[in-house]
Amino acid sequence: MQHALCNLKYAIIISLLLPAAAFAEYTPLERPHWSLELKGGTFSPSLPDWEKFYGRKNMPEYALSLAYKFTRRIETGIEIGTARTTGTAAAPLHDVLAGEVKYRIVPVNAFFVYRGSFGEDQWLVPYAGGGFTKILYWETVESQGGVKGSANGYHARGGLQFLLDGLDRRAANSMYMDYGINHTYLFVEAEYTSAKVKGVSADLGGTAYRAGLLFEF
Repeated sequence: MQHALCNLKYAIIISLLLPAAAFAEYTPLERPHWSLELKGGTFSPSLPDWEKFYGRKNMPEYALSLAYKFTRRIETGIEIGTARTTGTAAAPLHDVLAGEVKYRIVPVNAFFVYRGSFGEDQWLVPYAGGGFTKILYWETVESQGGVKGSANGYHARGGLQFLLDGLDRRAANSMYMDYGINHTYLFVEAEYTSAKVKGVSADLGGTAYRAGLLFEF
């Protein structure tokens, strides 16, 4: 009788531990179909004399993108960003200060991306992509009004993404069970954009260096 009770006790303990062990080792089997990126960094405009008027070579930029994954490696999506800064305008005929100038752009990208992902646990994934760009812009000079418009062009980008799931497997599993997120990556990238205003030679594009988080679901 005592031997039977002992075996029952061990059976109960094992049954309680098995779900926890299975949860700790659980990894999603279904491949992700969407990716969401949250990123920020700096944008260096190609406009001439930019540093002269704004006192710096770049300005902060933030962006959000959503893409559909045709396969594990090929996806297409849309991205919207924003960047703004403040500088000092000048009167070119008199070479004197003419007030504060504010500049803002909203780049909108339609893109394709190829990610070199060949396994769900691949910790380092290179990627490259590009596509169509439309930049909306606003520039205002203190007490002198402003201008606004848009420019069309293209962009190309590339970077590296680092898988974060292995740093905390339990948290990664919870993200999947609670929110359907298969993988989380930290990434860094560089992007070149060219977008010229129609009728003039001004190129509103430039070079951006950014970092962010990528969620696949």
